[in-house]
Amino acid sequence: MEHAGRRCDLRADPEAGRPSGGPHRRRGGRRPPGAGPRRRAPALATDAVTRSLRVLALDHSAAFGGGELALSRAIEAISPGEVSPRVLLFEHGPLVERLGAAGVPVEVLPLGRAGTVDRVRAGRAGMLVLVPSMAVFVLRLARRIRALRPDVVHTNTLKADLLGWAAARLARVPVVWWVHDRIADDYLPARTAWLFRWAATHLPDAVIANSEASAATLTNRRGARPPVAYPGFAAGQVRADALQRSEPIDPVVGLVGRISPTKGQVEFLDAAAVVRGRYPRARFVVAGAPLFGAEDYADRVRARVGELGLDEEVALTGHVDDVPALLDGLSVMVHASPVPEPFGQVVVEAMVRGVPVVATDAGGVPEILVDPDNGQALGELVAPGDARALAEGILRLLDDPLRAQAQAARAYRSVESRFAATQTARVLTDVWRGVARD
Repeated sequence: MEHAGRRCDLRADPEAGRPSGGPHRRRGGRRPPGAGPRRRAPALATDAVTRSLRVLALDHSAAFGGGELALSRAIEAISPGEVSPRVLLFEHGPLVERLGAAGVPVEVLPLGRAGTVDRVRAGRAGMLVLVPSMAVFVLRLARRIRALRPDVVHTNTLKADLLGWAAARLARVPVVWWVHDRIADDYLPARTAWLFRWAATHLPDAVIANSEASAATLTNRRGARPPVAYPGFAAGQVRADALQRSEPIDPVVGLVGRISPTKGQVEFLDAAAVVRGRYPRARFVVAGAPLFGAEDYADRVRARVGELGLDEEVALTGHVDDVPALLDGLSVMVHASPVPEPFGQVVVEAMVRGVPVVATDAGGVPEILVDPDNGQALGELVAPGDARALAEGILRLLDDPLRAQAQAARAYRSVESRFAATQTARVLTDVWRGVARD
């Protein structure tokens, strides 16, 4: 969620914005990079440039997915008095409590039957069945937007993008999409990818991508890539003494992320079996729970542990609240996605704890693990979907502790200038203000 080259204090305390002011609008001003077609909206008053901007963020999920955590950290890092954020979720879940504890106004408007639409079922037949319930939800959401009178509606997931755009259009409020997915056929169903590429070009007032890899799959009407707001880390995630961390006596290798075929837990287990051959005392951690209908894959992961004879060596922890503490106990953190991921927040989370990283060389991950200033590797990049290559990357770090420590130290120093949530908040705020002024 950030631009390279800006520096920030790793230990700065991010602040949440405070509500203030009524809705004012003004016409004129430059449109931000990545802006889509102009949408009619009430004009801002003359003090809109300096007053607190009212932003309503929409997300269909209240689970701790990557996009939801990115949104929460960005909102919590907004400069006080600059933006008055409010979050509206389409379901109840742990994100409601997290945002409330951070002092962010949050509410739930249940999606109901329309919530059964997902990426896999987004074909024509499934959509037609659910059109009436989606239309009812859009009307309810539009009424709520009118009542809240935001200057900008910000949407954070593909489902929220489409439903939120329709509702905001009815409420005559400009919309910004923050896209956390690569809109490509190797990541989404082909029909869904085509539809969303078209929609991103024609519907929202501006689009923001979560990485250059995601931005490369999108264009605006002018044929330009959208700006990038990297998912950033919060100050509380940083380990101040990361460069002096002690290693476990026996190797502990972990993968952290929701249980999903796109996260590569099965490939990780296959690599673990290879690593165990050289390090019989090694232990392996798979941390995360299935979300978004991935329970069948979770069953496959559990079965694979038994098939490989790793019942004693592998811990399947389920959801973990204290991810920094878990990372602190690892010798190596593994990102094993077999498909090109849009970003890879857990890689950044490991970097700010000083943990060596092995990750698949695809999607947005190389943007994290290659230093943009000198091209140095900040971790081991391996071919995606190749368990043998994954094992070799892990073994390179376990066999050569000095190599692992050097990479982790470079990664820790590099991450400060590129991936802080305060930088994320700055990019988002700049786009929101540009759209509100338009």
